[in-house]
Amino acid sequence: MSEAFRGEFTQKVDGKARVSIPAAFRRVLEAGDPDSTRKRIVMVYGDERRKFTECYTIAEAARLEARIRALPLGSQKRRILERNLITLSATIEIDDDGRIVLPAKVRDKIGIGADDLAKGAEAVFAGALDTFQIWKAATYDADILRAAEDDLADLPEDMDILSLLSDDTGV
Repeated sequence: MSEAFRGEFTQKVDGKARVSIPAAFRRVLEAGDPDSTRKRIVMVYGDERRKFTECYTIAEAARLEARIRALPLGSQKRRILERNLITLSATIEIDDDGRIVLPAKVRDKIGIGADDLAKGAEAVFAGALDTFQIWKAATYDADILRAAEDDLADLPEDMDILSLLSDDTGV
């Protein structure tokens, strides 16, 4: 079993849009890009319904690309996936200090503008097993709390959330 992106980390974004990737996430990114001397990350900012950018290791992005390539050329599913997961993405190098520069399209997507950068913006890195998300901190705080409340409201009060894992997962 490979390492996973786990936890949530609030990081400062400097005036040049640089942000440090949490050390725990860097280890997973390094394992997912073993052939490169300078480690990289794939940032997907498509799908306007989301308020975050989804980030992949190079290996996980390749697995995603293979699944898209398996779809019939010209199919609606393939076009939607190509546009939102391939076209609207960027491969970014991680510098020697473990930082990335958030591209303008990513900043636009998550809502970090020039004023935010001047005031000392904060971004949240949220682990999601094979990927992680980057959010503007204020948006994350509001959305994650609301989503957790909505999810739990759908479950019986006495239900243990571990029971959501079925026996058919193969693990």
